[in-house]
Amino acid sequence: MKLDILAIGVHPDDVELGCAGTLVKEIQRGKKAGIIDLTQGELGTRGSVETRYAEATAAANVLGVAVRENLKMRDGFFKNDEEHQLLLIKTIRKYQPDIILGNVLVDRHPDHGRAGNLINDACFLSGLSKIETFDDEGNPQEKWRPRYFLQYMQDWYQEPQLLIDVSEVVATKMQAIEAYTTQFHTNADSGSGPQTYISTPDFKESLMARMRMMGKRIGVKYAEAFISQKQIGLDNLDALILKET
Repeated sequence: MKLDILAIGVHPDDVELGCAGTLVKEIQRGKKAGIIDLTQGELGTRGSVETRYAEATAAANVLGVAVRENLKMRDGFFKNDEEHQLLLIKTIRKYQPDIILGNVLVDRHPDHGRAGNLINDACFLSGLSKIETFDDEGNPQEKWRPRYFLQYMQDWYQEPQLLIDVSEVVATKMQAIEAYTTQFHTNADSGSGPQTYISTPDFKESLMARMRMMGKRIGVKYAEAFISQKQIGLDNLDALILKET
């Protein structure tokens, strides 16, 4: 299955928090998008592996992605090494995305930065023909290098290179986040279980505040922020034009 966009998150819900608005917007424009979760989030304080799978499926249905796959790397202990790079290279070559959205290179949670660097390395190595990988039927895969790897901003603030207007789809983004009922505050009963960094109402408020701040910088209500190690090129100046606000 050829995808236009592949969003990768080390934990189920990373994609929803970081770039769900952009995904929804592109899907509405006719793009085919998918999600890869690197781990099952088994170290999460609240919920279980089973509930995370159910929540991830519900969120994927809200977003309208064509596929969602979990690579079952070890939460908290996976490495950016040859074994994990080859697993991700195989996945990149399987879906041949033009753009990958993924974890940032440095962040509060060490899994985020380690995953970001793993994705960054795999994107490059996937384009080398002398690295051999095989699909699930044993057929050799062709080399494939995405045109861009864009890192969505996570906990720590980093100056973005790209801001995407998500004002018209922010409600869908929040609906996808709220599909993770064991992880985030969604109603009066959400306080049951151990309180975590992300389970309070304050966390969702801070997420909205950041999108509002990013939107203000480009003259829209809400925006998602991305960082790129590669210079971003435009086909023409029309791409710089924002709708009037």
